[in-house]
Amino acid sequence: MENKPKKVEFYLGGFGKAVPLIVAAAMIGWAAFSQSNVNGYVIAFFAALVAGVLLAKDEKAYGEALVYGLGKPMFAVIVLSVILAAVSGKLISSSGAVQTIAAYVVAAGFTGRLFVAATFLITCLLAFATGTSVGTYFVVIPILFPVGVMAGASPEFMIGAIVSGAAFGDNLGPISDTTIASSSTQHADLGTVVKTRMRYSLPAAAGALVLFLVFARDAGPGGAIEGAQAQAEPMSLVMLAVPVVIIVLCLMRKHLITALSCGILAGIVAGLACGIYKIDDLVSFPGGFSVEGLIISSITGTAGTVAMLIAVFSLLGVLERSGLFEDVGALLGRFAKDARSAEATIVLSTGILSMVTGVISVAIVALGDLVNDIGEKAGVDRYRRANLLDCTGCVFCFLAPWTVHCVIPAQQSAQFGEGFAVAPASVPFVNYYSICMLVILLVAIVTGYGRKRQEKAGKR
Repeated sequence: MENKPKKVEFYLGGFGKAVPLIVAAAMIGWAAFSQSNVNGYVIAFFAALVAGVLLAKDEKAYGEALVYGLGKPMFAVIVLSVILAAVSGKLISSSGAVQTIAAYVVAAGFTGRLFVAATFLITCLLAFATGTSVGTYFVVIPILFPVGVMAGASPEFMIGAIVSGAAFGDNLGPISDTTIASSSTQHADLGTVVKTRMRYSLPAAAGALVLFLVFARDAGPGGAIEGAQAQAEPMSLVMLAVPVVIIVLCLMRKHLITALSCGILAGIVAGLACGIYKIDDLVSFPGGFSVEGLIISSITGTAGTVAMLIAVFSLLGVLERSGLFEDVGALLGRFAKDARSAEATIVLSTGILSMVTGVISVAIVALGDLVNDIGEKAGVDRYRRANLLDCTGCVFCFLAPWTVHCVIPAQQSAQFGEGFAVAPASVPFVNYYSICMLVILLVAIVTGYGRKRQEKAGKR
C-alpha cells in the first residue's frame, strides 16, 4: 500500500505557512522596482525556499515537498522547452535571417506601431491554432521580435504584443489546456464554452489591438532601420525552416518537445546544406577541457531561467503540500452569498492561485470542485463558471512578473543584445489583452454582462 504524502507543517501556524510566499513577494517587488533581469527572480524564489526551511516543523517532509514540485510533468516540459527554444532561436538569429526579413519589412514601410499591431494579430492566430502560449513564444519571439525592433518598434511593445496574442490563444483556443481544464472541471460542453467565451475574448482582443495602434511607441532614432536595410541576405531565409517545422508539428498536435527538436534538426540540416553554418560553428572542442559553438552557448545562456524554474516549482510543491491552496479557496468561499458575490469569489480565488502557481491549468484544477460547489449554490451557470475560471487565469497569471509569461519572453529578448532586452517587470504594463480582459471581467461581474445569455446557450 502506498504511503500518503506527509503534509508540511510550519511553526507560527497559518502565518508560518505563508512566510515563503511573503518572502518571495517582497524579493520580487525589490527586483521589479530595480528593473532586474531574470537573475533577480532567481534570488527571490531561492530566498523563499530557505525561509521555508527555517519554519518547517519536519525538514524531511519539507524536502519531499520540494521533490514533489520538481516531479510535476509541467516542470520538465517547460525546462526542456526553454533550452531547446534557445538553440532553435540562436540558429535563426545567427544566420542573418532576422536582418534580411527586417530589411524587407522596412523597404515595404511596414514599421513601428503597424508592425506591433500585426505581430499581435499573427500571434493571436498562431496561439489559437496551436493551443499553447509558451510554445508560441518559442516560435514567434526569435523572428518577429527582433524584426520589429529593427523596423523601429519599441522592444517592450513588441514583447507586449506577443504575450497579449499568446494570452488570447490560451484563453479562447479549443485545444488549449486551460480551455479543456475549465470546461471539464465544470462539466461543461467544450464547444459551447468556446462559443460563449467569445463574448469576453473578442472584445478584449479588439481593445488590445486599438491600444497597440494608439500607444505603441517607436524605438527612437532610425539606426536600427538603417542597419536593417544594409543587411539583406536572401539565402539566410532557408532558416525559416525552423519555425515552419515547429508550427506544422504543433498544428499536428505533436508534443512541444518533439516539435522543437525537429525544428532544430531542420535548421541544422538547412544551415549546413546552404553553407550558412559549418560544423565548427555549431559545436567544437578546441582543447583545454572547453566546448564552443552555437549550441553550447545557447544552452548555457538559459541557466538563469532554468534556475528560477527549479525554485518556482519547488516552492509550488511546498505550498501545495502545506494546504495553502485549500485554505485560500475555503476562506474566499465564505463570501459567496449570491450570484455576484460567487462570481467575485471565483475570480479572486482563481486570480490568487494562478499568480501563486504560475500555471493557469493547475489553479483551475485545484479550485475546480470548490468553484463547482459555490456556483451551484449561487445559481451561476456552468458555462459562466468555466469562462470566469479561464479568463481570470489569463489575466492574473499573465500579469504576474514572476511567471513564465513574463520571464521567458524577457529571457528570450535578452539574447539579442542589451538594446533588445526587456525586464520581466515591464511585461505586464504592455500586455494589453490581459489588461482589457480584467476590465471586461469587472464589468461582467458588476453588470451581469454575459450571465443570462450564457445560461440560455448552456441549455441548447
